[in-house]
Amino acid sequence: MASKDLKIAYILPINGRQKNQPVEVLFNPAEYSLEKGNTFQSTPLPGLATPVTQWVTGNADVLTMDLFFDTYSKSSRHSNVQQREDVRNYTRKISSLMDVDPTLHSPPIVQFIWGPPIGSPENLQFTGIIEKVSQKFTYFLDDGTPVRATLNVTIKEYKTVQEQLAEIGRQSPDRTKRRIFKEGESLWFYAAQEYSDSGAWRIIADQNALDNPRLIDPGTEIELPPLEVSSK
Repeated sequence: MASKDLKIAYILPINGRQKNQPVEVLFNPAEYSLEKGNTFQSTPLPGLATPVTQWVTGNADVLTMDLFFDTYSKSSRHSNVQQREDVRNYTRKISSLMDVDPTLHSPPIVQFIWGPPIGSPENLQFTGIIEKVSQKFTYFLDDGTPVRATLNVTIKEYKTVQEQLAEIGRQSPDRTKRRIFKEGESLWFYAAQEYSDSGAWRIIADQNALDNPRLIDPGTEIELPPLEVSSK
């Protein structure tokens, strides 16, 4: 029997119709992998033997694991009639988290949580979207009902712009700046120049109430607000 101290891993939707309704796994994963990467751009310059390599952006972390499901051994040992449950009743709960939520118009954001109480150093808490689920059914009843399965689950990290800026801890000068928008310029260019982060263009767009940052008339005055990022 499982120890009372064993913490069962679960996937928790944090928005949408299934918000705060945890989906427990039947068996904890034997292992998991975390992948992290960066994107660099190489630019050839005249007169140089090798291209100049410049960091462009970080890539989202990726959590990958195999989850094992077995309903064959769940039948009652005291019953003369063996009733085996379809393992898809459990695997479907996870694969359905890739479906479009009608209240979000996109799949929900989820957290994979495993270990001691949330906040403990040993706790694994990974927030992201389920990018891929590969299902492999390995044992069947005589009528074809699957009773064992392995799911390979890939979760890609999700963070808001505000969360990323808070982690980096960047701040711009203390006063708002203004620019006159010129043909050929972009909010991405302004954000990279002012905040050293082209992804912060959304902050400029929000400050100037721009619904479509690709459609800005030349001569428009653009405000570049200071970033007020509190340290955690």
